[in-house]
Amino acid sequence: MPDADDAPWYRRLGPGFITGAADDDPSGIATYAQAGAQSGTSMLWTLLLTLPLMIAIQLVSARLGRVSGSGVVANIRRHHSPWLAYAFVALVTLANVINVGADIAAMGDSIRLLLGGSTALYACGFAVVSLVLQVWMPYRRYARYLQWVALSLLAYVATAFVVKVDWAHALHDTVVPKMQWSKDYVMTLIAVFGTTISPYLFVWQAAGEVEETRLAEGEEPLKKAPWQADAQLARIRLDTTVGMAVSALIAFCIMLTAAYALHTHGVTQIETCAQAAEALKPIAGRFAQMLFALGVVGTGLLAVPVLAGSAAYAAAEAFRWRRSLEDRPGRAPKFYLFLALVMLMGTGMVFLPVEPFKLLYWAAVLNGLAATPVMVMLQLMSRRKTVMGPFRSSPVLHGTAWVATICMCASTLLFFALAVLGD
Repeated sequence: MPDADDAPWYRRLGPGFITGAADDDPSGIATYAQAGAQSGTSMLWTLLLTLPLMIAIQLVSARLGRVSGSGVVANIRRHHSPWLAYAFVALVTLANVINVGADIAAMGDSIRLLLGGSTALYACGFAVVSLVLQVWMPYRRYARYLQWVALSLLAYVATAFVVKVDWAHALHDTVVPKMQWSKDYVMTLIAVFGTTISPYLFVWQAAGEVEETRLAEGEEPLKKAPWQADAQLARIRLDTTVGMAVSALIAFCIMLTAAYALHTHGVTQIETCAQAAEALKPIAGRFAQMLFALGVVGTGLLAVPVLAGSAAYAAAEAFRWRRSLEDRPGRAPKFYLFLALVMLMGTGMVFLPVEPFKLLYWAAVLNGLAATPVMVMLQLMSRRKTVMGPFRSSPVLHGTAWVATICMCASTLLFFALAVLGD
């Protein structure tokens, strides 16, 4: 078998790249668009700050999966407590159901904006297509499909160049933080942080590494095959760094587009992706509107399977079900049934008389509740010899991941404080 280092860098991209691209889902797009519309370029610095934190926590997750041969939830069950695993599954599943609903609603709304017709009908169509692909397409083909779909994110790079941007000013605000001490600014700041670091991303990337290990001929978990460590850990670093950098770049382009196309023209409140796309039309033209709307559909086709799949992996790991997107449904019936249930409940959210922004609000709350304790457990396991053997996290990686954990905890506490205290 050829060494992984012999492959071109782009052939070494896998779970980390897909995870990073899936981070920019339609709900994330709405968050970044609102940040740019509300605050202009004054929040661009947050993306530079969160990038190393994203890389660190995702590296910890990926290494856990590759070294131990088990996903995040399976390790929590084995090394902490089954009840902690069950609680995490409950929170992340509920958050993912809400996110799936918000995302497919945004996809349907974007197509309605371009073609007319029924948002609900389009949303249901996207849900069916996504579910069929997850159930009937083997993991390896499915992973390649997701990598190609990730190219739809380039629509947001293109959109940023359609609008007129003061690049010197934008780059200044990216490297020099500009805080505004208002409740709206702080709440949006918390939303941006919560959007970039979400629990389903930990689960998906670790599960992806487990799948890759299981399917690749001659590969084993690194605890059993330490001679494979140099090549595999180098691949994970490249894969994760590129994936998170792409995620941050796309978020930057979305926020930048909203800052110059919306904020500078007095549009400061955006609650959905469709509103952002519609607001672009009279300012930046039909082409920019179309790019933005099609980008929502592309990112949704990427993110919805990751949301539903991560919930199914989490549940299967917690309850010790057979689990793999490579298996046919008959070989992993409980795994696929749970995945279908998440998709069904998420689709049902489209028909509720609830504004999409409210759905995203509650998804953010649940993600915040789930993320902090899981991040703490990830840090503890990443340094435990019984879990990681000789591949424990380095002091630099461990320290950076702890910074991400502390920031997530602080943002969650601040979120609840502001929600309780109000104005």
